[in-house]
Amino acid sequence: MQKSRNDVWVGLFVMLGLGALIFLAFKSANLMSLGFDSGYRVTAKFDNIGGLKPKAAVKSAGVVVGRVDSIVFDDQTFQARVTLALESRYKFPKDSSLKILTSGLLGEQYIGLEAGSGEKILAAGDNISMTQSAVVLENLIGQFLFNQAADAGGGASPSK
Repeated sequence: MQKSRNDVWVGLFVMLGLGALIFLAFKSANLMSLGFDSGYRVTAKFDNIGGLKPKAAVKSAGVVVGRVDSIVFDDQTFQARVTLALESRYKFPKDSSLKILTSGLLGEQYIGLEAGSGEKILAAGDNISMTQSAVVLENLIGQFLFNQAADAGGGASPSK
């Protein structure tokens, strides 16, 4: 009888541990939100979204105020159209701007929302027109190497 009681406790402990691991996996992958408030959705267009993914954070002043809902390619403007789901408790002016930023040097990408100074407030279905695309590390390195090659080739004139 004592052995079966210990087996029950060990089994319960293992199940609790597995449940905690699954919970942490969903939280770290941004696949689980504990709020039931759907908030309001706004859209924005970017020339380059880099590695931005759906469910990425939308932050203002370092505070998560929403999530990226969807990303689609607009074949009319040849831009990425990003839909953001912002929490309804946060209100932002219509002249707010968006930037795609990176956590650290090689971390995940998120959207930074900078509040504007207008009096009209964003509402569901609005479009944010002031956007700044992602900085792509490969493009920066290529530009740096191109500038170095141009400086080395055209910097000194041959002497006679």
